[in-house]
Amino acid sequence: MPLKEPTPIRDRRHDARLVTRRIFIAAALCVISVVVLMTQLVRLQVVDHHHYVTLSQENRVKVVPVPPTRGIIYDRNGIVLAENRPSHRLVVTPERVPDITSALTEIAKIIDLPDAKRERFEDLLRRKRHFEEIPLRTRLDEEEVARLAAHRHRFPGMEVRAQLVRHYPLHEHASHAVGYVGRISPNELRRIETSRYRGTSHIGKGGVELAYEDILHGDVGYERVETNALGRVIRTLERQPPRPGDDLVLTIDSRLQEVAERALGDRRGAAIAMDPRNGEILAMASTPNYDPNIFVDGMSRAQFQELERGAWQPLFNRAVRGRYPPASTIKPFIGLAALDRGIITADETIRCTGEYFLDGIERPYRCWRPGGHGNVDLAAAVAQSSNVYFYEIGFELGIDAMGEFLRPFGFGETTGIDLVGERAGVLPSRKWKRTNLGEGWFHGETVITAIGLGYFVTTPLQLVTATSVFATRGERVQPQLVRAVQDGSTGEERFLGNTSPHPRIELEDPEHWESTIKAMRDSVRHPRGTARIISHGLRYDLVGKTGTAQLTTLGEERDYEHDERPEHLRDHAIFIAFAPADAPEIAVAVVIEHGGSGGAAAAPVARAITDAWLRDDTSYLMTLEAGRIDTRRAEEIIETPIGVLP
Repeated sequence: MPLKEPTPIRDRRHDARLVTRRIFIAAALCVISVVVLMTQLVRLQVVDHHHYVTLSQENRVKVVPVPPTRGIIYDRNGIVLAENRPSHRLVVTPERVPDITSALTEIAKIIDLPDAKRERFEDLLRRKRHFEEIPLRTRLDEEEVARLAAHRHRFPGMEVRAQLVRHYPLHEHASHAVGYVGRISPNELRRIETSRYRGTSHIGKGGVELAYEDILHGDVGYERVETNALGRVIRTLERQPPRPGDDLVLTIDSRLQEVAERALGDRRGAAIAMDPRNGEILAMASTPNYDPNIFVDGMSRAQFQELERGAWQPLFNRAVRGRYPPASTIKPFIGLAALDRGIITADETIRCTGEYFLDGIERPYRCWRPGGHGNVDLAAAVAQSSNVYFYEIGFELGIDAMGEFLRPFGFGETTGIDLVGERAGVLPSRKWKRTNLGEGWFHGETVITAIGLGYFVTTPLQLVTATSVFATRGERVQPQLVRAVQDGSTGEERFLGNTSPHPRIELEDPEHWESTIKAMRDSVRHPRGTARIISHGLRYDLVGKTGTAQLTTLGEERDYEHDERPEHLRDHAIFIAFAPADAPEIAVAVVIEHGGSGGAAAAPVARAITDAWLRDDTSYLMTLEAGRIDTRRAEEIIETPIGVLP
């Protein structure tokens, strides 16, 4: 039997060396770990001490922006047109909400959460940073606030915040002048100074709310608050109060504004009243109007587009953006130009046969009255609105001289009113037509420009500005809507003076002003004047001129019933006026789209406005609203001998 191999004897030296090596390695690793740990401790406690203290402090202390209170808007008598009212809103901080979708579903069981509000929140959620508060619901009522307080523990990251929201107590009243505020859009966010608007969600969008945004907004403040681990505020460490926005006092008179809006009724149009001495806008009515309050909470894009682009366009400020032919309201200006250039004298007559012919053109340019007006001087031509008279003197003037004379009155350019978006009119000329249409000028275009038609368009604001020049006998003032600014902190009021940047219009003979104004007075006072309908019961000297802007030309069959035409083809009704004649306190321009005759539709609106301002009398307005003014009288041809007015 073979012997077994001997069992090897254990090498204790080898084992000792192995253990020793492992001990050294373990010790080295421990030393290295301690060194690394100590190095990190040194970095944390010494090198990066300030950085980590700051981070720790930011986790515990937050800087919260405090939005300023927006300035209040008053009318000239201290009536509030725009104010701030306390309200509650529900805001969400997305990074603190574990599951946004389920949270929205659950919150909808507690408060009303319309789809439009949820869609807007989700849109903001995509565009904003997750640590920023995003509004979910505004204008919570007391019951909703109470329900949210009872269930607050279920919705981390959702808070009810008290805030002031914009409110327009008079609703549609003066909405185009006052404007509105709305949520800041992405485009606005790119152009505004974001540091000024921290904590602010709304910005001025129209009217003086937009034009005076910098003054109304104020400056943002801040609070340094200490919070616990759940983000709840424990205490306020420091507070820098915001500077409230300044208040605005408008030139608008709310009472007169109401008269203008009621006189226009449900018709599309505009009425502007201005103090010709200083340019203060006393009333600026544009119908239809809108309630600015609907923009404060926001609306869908479809709702906004319906308001902006709908058939009635209630957001469109016709007073400063609507462009209309001045029609026969331009005739006193053309007559004044002809007097100043020596083309006619005030008592020189021209025979109006009802037709005017240019050499080489067989088709006549017609007067509105079949058979014409006979021999008429300036007073009769303006009062009865003879087209042929102004065809003749307009052709003699020529388009270049006509434009040169009319431009200082403000035609063809903006007035410079303190609003955003004013449109300029068009004062046509040879150069204008060549530049814009690439065509030459024709004599026939000069003729129709002389009666305010053709390419000639103006805005109601430009019309009332030009009328005020007549009222002051040559002094052109710049229209303004804001009368004074009140400091939001001290209440100190500073008035905004209006120094006109335009030189006075000087005529060769100042008596030409009086001759033309007498003609405009006859338009209202004389039995055959085109504005005679408003003379009944008139107890002050009102000077005015009617205009009827035809939107289609009359063919050979010139008689037509206004009401039988499609609405969009009916004539615009226009009227300009100022009063009293010798010491004017108010100038007015009225445009009613597709209203028909200026004497029948627009002149009564102006009479209601001047009555209310000069005599504090609204009886004519009530008569107008009741439909007891026989507007057919203004359309009738009075059967009196044709001749020169005395």
